[in-house]
Amino acid sequence: MRRAGLKWLALAVSGLLAPIGTVAEAKDAAPDAATRAWWALTRELSSDAMEGRDTGSPGYDRAAAVVAKRFAKAGLKPAGEGSGWFQTIPFEDLRLAEARSRLTIGGKRLAFNREVQLAPSAATPKALAAAATFRGYCSADEIGDVKGRLVVCYGRPAPARLKGFDRAKALHEAGAAGMLLIAAPGLPGEPIRWPFAYSRSVVPLEDTVKAKAGAPFLQGVLDPAAFRRLTPRAGAILKAGAAGADLPLAELGQAAARLTIVRRVTRSANVLGLLPGTDPALAGEVIVISAHLDGYGRGEPVSGDAIYNGTLDDAAYVALLEQLAAARAGKGFRRPVLFAVYTGEEKGLWGSRWFVRHPTVPLASLAAVINLDQVRPLYPLKVLTVHGLKESALGDLVRQVATARGIAVQEDPEPERDLLRRSDNWPLMQAGVPGASFVFATYDAASRARYRDWYQRRYHHPADDLATPVDWQAAADFNRFFTALTEAAAEAPERIQWHPGMRPGGD
Repeated sequence: MRRAGLKWLALAVSGLLAPIGTVAEAKDAAPDAATRAWWALTRELSSDAMEGRDTGSPGYDRAAAVVAKRFAKAGLKPAGEGSGWFQTIPFEDLRLAEARSRLTIGGKRLAFNREVQLAPSAATPKALAAAATFRGYCSADEIGDVKGRLVVCYGRPAPARLKGFDRAKALHEAGAAGMLLIAAPGLPGEPIRWPFAYSRSVVPLEDTVKAKAGAPFLQGVLDPAAFRRLTPRAGAILKAGAAGADLPLAELGQAAARLTIVRRVTRSANVLGLLPGTDPALAGEVIVISAHLDGYGRGEPVSGDAIYNGTLDDAAYVALLEQLAAARAGKGFRRPVLFAVYTGEEKGLWGSRWFVRHPTVPLASLAAVINLDQVRPLYPLKVLTVHGLKESALGDLVRQVATARGIAVQEDPEPERDLLRRSDNWPLMQAGVPGASFVFATYDAASRARYRDWYQRRYHHPADDLATPVDWQAAADFNRFFTALTEAAAEAPERIQWHPGMRPGGD
């Protein structure tokens, strides 16, 4: 964190900052006191005053300070670096200065973040002059001679024949000037959302030190609507791509770019607190409960709103960790419970990855991870999709706790979205810790419509804010389920183990 952020942390943890939200502000939001209190905590963390809690921002630092102060008040023990609450990560932050940059293809200027989003890196060129070409899905047999060319590929979702084939690497090695993936049409449950907040990359400094830029190479994604402006064949191409059919190739004219990338070194911290266990024999079986505090911060305005508050993604579930800590008031379960609030999730799961690389609690002592992300209480809770349901005894506990509350559970019906690997449970699971995370499953036309509306209008957009139409009974039902599951895991008669042959591996 920047020095100003560290000052915020020090003041807030010492109790010199007044809370922003109160239970009174949420008095009409929910039907029961516990849910109203939870929403008041959510209100504080996701108000405009926190500016969307972007990784490395003063708004994130203020929110982290609030979390640490609440953990301290609840009787948790600091579990960060140096016997403190925080685990600080130095980041390199690369951001495209849109006002000082320009990209044209075939003489048509593309609007950054609304028609094209770039992924800045050490390899991003300051200037580009190259022929642009569309090469279908950019499979090995479609690429051909692309030396010196900007290559456009039909990007998402890609057909099965591309599984395991790294298009960017292949194009870079073939001497291409860059690659733009057409972000269309998206998956049925997760449509592509334009605009994007910004063209930006955030990576831990220790990774950038190891990285080699190599030859200049531009990378980004292209809006299908913008692609329609580049070639009269776009309509037929997009239709065929949506069906997974073979695609024709097309030349797109000359590409020209002038790009200004602003580099900063920032710091942002995980917040870590420990509720000690009551059974000394189980001190080496820590249950991790986690959520991410970071959001997108300030970005491309949508309907005049430039603050991406991240209320349900994921302030509400950091608030749920705070609420559980307060309810326990220092009273432990048999096993210790680590409350892990991560930074950098939206930029690449960096907070949880960093914790695994630099654990402040021995990795071998971690018995299970229950992660809260992707939880959207938009309609009644009847079925939970559980990532990690079949892999370990934690999934068995999830089933038992859910069934006792009249909640059905199911395995992921949309494995193509790869949600298991897209949340902070995954780095710990890779490191050998049994884990689980949750999604409210849809079950009828109304729930499917609300779920899709969320992804079309709110997910990673400013409209994920306090005006989101929450189903308060569903929120209360999930919150009670989570509390009961945490207790079941922390009080289980035996250590949670992987089922034979089910431990995940690889990236």
